[in-house]
Order: sequence, then structure tokens, then C-alpha cells
Amino acid sequence: MISFVVADIVEVFYTVMLPIVRVGAMLLTAPVFSMDSVTLKIRVIVTIALTAAIYPLIDWPTIDPLSAEGLMEIAHQALIGITMGLFLQIISAAFVVAGQTISTTMGLAMATLSDPNLGTVPVIGQLLTILGVLIFLGSGGHIILIEMLLESFRLLPIGERLYMPEIFPKLIAWSGTIFLGAVLIAIPILSVMLLINIGLGIVARAAPQLNIFAVGFPAMIIVGLFVLITAMNGIGMRMQYLWNLGLNSVKTTVLGVS
Repeated sequence: MISFVVADIVEVFYTVMLPIVRVGAMLLTAPVFSMDSVTLKIRVIVTIALTAAIYPLIDWPTIDPLSAEGLMEIAHQALIGITMGLFLQIISAAFVVAGQTISTTMGLAMATLSDPNLGTVPVIGQLLTILGVLIFLGSGGHIILIEMLLESFRLLPIGERLYMPEIFPKLIAWSGTIFLGAVLIAIPILSVMLLINIGLGIVARAAPQLNIFAVGFPAMIIVGLFVLITAMNGIGMRMQYLWNLGLNSVKTTVLGVS
């Protein structure tokens, strides 16, 4: 009797090990879930809860995790989860780059904060990152991401290989979204700051005796903050567009859903 119970427990362990690896790997790299403010205990609880939710829905193969096949399958499941998270982390990086660009243009490049999640970033970058996280959560992006993760077990079942030579070039090409997204977010502020710099240059050239830069730098900060506040609605819409673009990229590239 005891031997049957032990055999059942071992079989359940063999079948539940692989989905836990994929879910945990995605949570380690995906936005919001990978932040240091989300502690290890929370990630473990969420991983176990998601795995328990999908476990009765799918027929899982029994693979010994200590065998060569099992170790390769564990590595492959971790790679699938990490790839899904990396596609969205690129969007988060675009917000940081946009904040750094805006801060440098406004003259706030030295005003930085020590963020435990991102390191030392400019204050504008911190603002845009927090705004991006709120938009991601407010628009239900975390729910969509979890749905795609659960759907991935149907589209990419255990034992089926993800064709990585095709995924990696797409991931590298997708990384260009860091700069494209940063420009898309920062372009209103950059345009106004460029016009102000041109005006200050013309005034300084026309009246060299005036110390125009002593007045110009504080004016650039004030005008830049005003333009940033004015353009915040459009920036929020662009952030939501980038999140949707990232989720669609995960769906089409990793999961193969057209």
C-alpha cells in the first residue's frame, strides 16, 4: 500500500516538474513579476498556483528529470519561459531609455535615483517606468500574459521543441524596439527642446554680451516639465500601444499564433 502511494507521488512529481519550470522561468523574466519588489516567496506561490490550475487540464508526459532526456526537457522549458519574458522586458527597457533621453535633453541627467529593480536611473526614467507598469497592470496585461503562458502548454506541449534558430534572430531584431519605442515616447519633448536650443543659440549669437545660458538652462527644465505634463496623455497611449505590440510579438513569434 505504501509503495503504491510513493509511486503515485513520484509520478506526480515527474509530471509537475516541467510545467513548474516553464512557469517559474517566465515569472523570473517577465515585467512586473521579475521586479525585486516581488519577493521570492510571492513568485513561488504564484508559480505553484498557476501550475495547480493547469495541471488537471492537460495530460502530462512522465519524464524522469534526472535522466538525460529529462534534463534537456527542463532546460527547454526554462528557455521557453525566459524567451516569453524577454520579449516584454524589451518594452520596459524602452521606457528607461526614453527617460534617460528626456532627462539629458532637459538638463536633468545628473538627477538620478537608486532603483533596486533597475539600478541608478534618471528621475524621468523612473517616472516613465512606474507609469508603464501601472498602464500594464491597468490594461490587464498581466492577465493576458498569464493566459498566453497557460495557452503555451497547448500550443507548445511538453516534448515539442521550440525552433530556436528561428526565434533568436527575431528576438535580436525585436530588441531594436528599445530605441524605436524610446523615440516614440520622447519625440514630443525632444522636438520642443530642440526648438528651444535653436532659439537660445540664435539669441546667444545675436547678443554675445548676454549670458543667455544662465537663464536658458533653468528655462529648459521648466519648459521641459510643462511639455512632459502636457504630453502625458499621449505618452500613456504610446506606452499601451508598445505593451500590446510586445504581447502580440510573444503570441506570433514564440507561440506561433497568427
